[in-house]
Amino acid sequence: MPELILPRRSALFSRCVAGCRVALVVVGMLMLQACSVELYSNLDQRQANEIVATLMRHGIPAQREASKDGKMTVSVQKGRFAEAMAILDESGLPKQEFQSLGEVFKRGGLVSSPVEERATMIYGLSQELSQTISDIDGVLSARVHLVLPENDPLRQQLVPSSASVFIRHRASVPMNALIPQVKMLVAKGIAGLTYDNVSVTLIPVATTAPEQESEAGFTTFLGLWLHPDSVAAAMWLFYGMAAAIVALAARLAYLQWYRRLGVYALDASAIAVKKT
Repeated sequence: MPELILPRRSALFSRCVAGCRVALVVVGMLMLQACSVELYSNLDQRQANEIVATLMRHGIPAQREASKDGKMTVSVQKGRFAEAMAILDESGLPKQEFQSLGEVFKRGGLVSSPVEERATMIYGLSQELSQTISDIDGVLSARVHLVLPENDPLRQQLVPSSASVFIRHRASVPMNALIPQVKMLVAKGIAGLTYDNVSVTLIPVATTAPEQESEAGFTTFLGLWLHPDSVAAAMWLFYGMAAAIVALAARLAYLQWYRRLGVYALDASAIAVKKT
């Protein structure tokens, strides 16, 4: 008689459960990647924190992710990308990075001409003043343009130095009262520059008021309070898990029915071939 072997129910059950777990993990990862889009990358920790905090104040969820080199990447949900960009543009984020005089004059041993040295000095002073003005509360961005002519001491008519300051600020912050201080700051920071030769241009920007998070802004799903942007992901995850459970239950029911029928698998190695 050939040897009859009953299917190994526990082994099939374990493989089925393991396959469902892997499928759920893969589906969850694909869902997260599809729902989020990269907003900014190559940020330091402070820049990433400012961006995430600003977006959260406006009711937009954002995530930070650190890379191997220590830089941060900020991501938002795909449907809120345009809104997030508009809010960051209004808030002047991420803030512009300025170079210091030490960074401007950092070289690799090359010899520069006097003209290059002068241009580098003017650029470095402009960067230093722009960064100082950008640190004023309410200023979104600032640029300082310097005109420092190289006058001949023998000439009778000397061309005076001048400066132009561009300030983009929040409309809710009054900056007109700070114009004298800004002009004095620039004039005192540049040799040969007078107060009257400094002009300041103010551009107010009307920023969007942050949203007030409340229960009215949330949606219930299966008895849980969720942000409207998270409902779709929660539904996909719930229905995916439900489908996996149904598939697992169907597989177990089939194994139970298969066993009750008394169908057995024959072990081919155990079949003895008789010679006639």
